[in-house]
Order: sequence, then C-alpha cells, then structure tokens
Amino acid sequence: QVQLVESGGGLVQAGGSLRLSCAASGRTFSSSAMGWFRQAPGKEREFVAAVSWSDGYAYYADSVKGRFTFSRDNAKNTVYLQMNSLKPEDTAVYYCAVPPYGRTWSIYSSEYEYWGQGTQVTVSS
Repeated sequence: QVQLVESGGGLVQAGGSLRLSCAASGRTFSSSAMGWFRQAPGKEREFVAAVSWSDGYAYYADSVKGRFTFSRDNAKNTVYLQMNSLKPEDTAVYYCAVPPYGRTWSIYSSEYEYWGQGTQVTVSS
C-alpha cells in the first residue's frame, strides 16, 4: 500500500517561494512516475507537474513552466516541488500522486491511483 504525505504549504506573498515535499512509503520512487496536481476552490483538480519513471524527465503545465521545478531524493523516497515567483492564481491545495505500478505519468488525475492528503498554498497579492 502506497502512502503519500505532503508538507511545505503555507501563506506567502506574490513573488515569493515555497518548496513542497511529498514523502512516500510502500513504493520506491526511483522506479515510479509521480505527479503534482492542485485544486482551487470551485475548480477542478488540475495538472501541475510530473516526472517520468523511465527517463526521469519532468513535465510542467504551461501555467507553471519556468517557475516550478520538480526534483527527487531517492535516498529519502521524497519528491519536491520548488515553486518560485508565486502568483495569487497559484493558490490551491496541492497534491502529489502516484499512478498504478508500471504506468507512466499523465496530465489526467483519473490516471493516478494513490494520493496524498494535500497541502494548502495561499499566495497573497
């Protein structure tokens, strides 16, 4: 059973930075695709970033490209989402997610099997 625990959210002013963490148990991250999603009040959950298990390449939504960076620490079985130049529209609950074993990353939340509890990010203007 995969368990994911996010942390690192908080309140930050526009232009500031936060680093989200997602610690996993039950699966080795180094061989697993991973995704980050976010959900703002009244909106659907949307794709933010993902990393491929096969080549480790990271993919980003256009809205965060150049500002957010996905990284991983295999020794700690933890992935990170470094968020810079934050904007008020980045305000949301952020979730990390893992697809079924052997499946690759996807921009669709329905393709992921395991989810963390989420961490709130609030960006003030």
